[in-house]
Amino acid sequence: KNECDDDGAADHTPHRNKKYRVHTLFLSLIRPSRYIMKLTQLALTSLLTSSVSAFAPPVSRQTSRALATTTGMRANVSKLSEPASQLLDKTDVFIFDCDGVIWRGDSLIDGIPGTLAKLRAAGKKMYFVTNNSTKSRAGYKKKFDSLGLDVPAEEIFSSSFAAAAYLEQTKFKETGKKVYVIGEVGIPEELDLLDIPWIGGPDDKDKVPDMGPGGMLHQDKDVGAVVVGFDRFINYYKIQYAQLCINENPGCEFIATNLDAVTHLTDSQEWAGNGSMVGAIKGCTGVEPTVVGKPGPLMIDYIVEKLGVDRSSICMVGDRLDTDVLFGTDNGLQSLLVLSGVTTEEKLLSPENDITPDFYADTINDFFIEEPANVA
Repeated sequence: KNECDDDGAADHTPHRNKKYRVHTLFLSLIRPSRYIMKLTQLALTSLLTSSVSAFAPPVSRQTSRALATTTGMRANVSKLSEPASQLLDKTDVFIFDCDGVIWRGDSLIDGIPGTLAKLRAAGKKMYFVTNNSTKSRAGYKKKFDSLGLDVPAEEIFSSSFAAAAYLEQTKFKETGKKVYVIGEVGIPEELDLLDIPWIGGPDDKDKVPDMGPGGMLHQDKDVGAVVVGFDRFINYYKIQYAQLCINENPGCEFIATNLDAVTHLTDSQEWAGNGSMVGAIKGCTGVEPTVVGKPGPLMIDYIVEKLGVDRSSICMVGDRLDTDVLFGTDNGLQSLLVLSGVTTEEKLLSPENDITPDFYADTINDFFIEEPANVA
């Protein structure tokens, strides 16, 4: 009887059957010894494991994972527990983000007025720096007033102001060019204060380009910069106009007030932030923007120069890792993250997170929590 190869073809090679039987016999002789060795190895491993675990308390898988994560991350960031020694005694200036720290949407976070009053009574200087460009500094002053917060106008910095200040520093006005604005009233109001000409902004919120046969959108050739800020009325007309200016006007600069992924339009949920508007323009131009808001250095450079203070005595307080905390760490400041905004404790302590503040707290009200008394 003929044996078959693996593919089913008959094999007529002489001695094939003999070789096959010898090979099978050889395997039958060596396999038991390997099997016994494997059983012996498993038995020894089990014995050793049992001996060790007999002396250790039982730990659940969930507890083990939690301990590993917490222990690993607490070495890098600690929750504020002794605010006087950890923070207040070594800080002369506090820079506060607004949305998620002072308020959420149009709702003031509980306890904030009292905490700000205590900081002023302790002689601390304060600045309020927001990446939201929808309002000018004057507009934010009105918001502080409406929430019952007595904050002087000179303590308020917005990314709309930062955009105007950047154009002033780079002597844009002397070029004779104008700015195309994607954004709301905040940016135009700040540009007006510096007499920098602009077009677009709220004026373009209802415009629709001609997209019929042969339709074209003609951009102003005198636009030398496009500033993109948060815009609840962004549309295709604005996106097309911006890309034409950046792609076709020689030397036209692309400026972003910030790259925030989400924002708090209301206190009920997160909303798409200015990063989505900037991303649309970046996507159709292939150009990286100049970012003037946090975490860029422009606003902190202004504050340090104005006050003449050491950066190490300034603490940046915010609710975002990639803007607020990074603003602090990149610019030589202390940094503290609060959990009253967009960042959760789980995200902060995650092994995947590589942006860590000096401390974190639930809210800034924890600056004055009662510290546990020392018991002798």
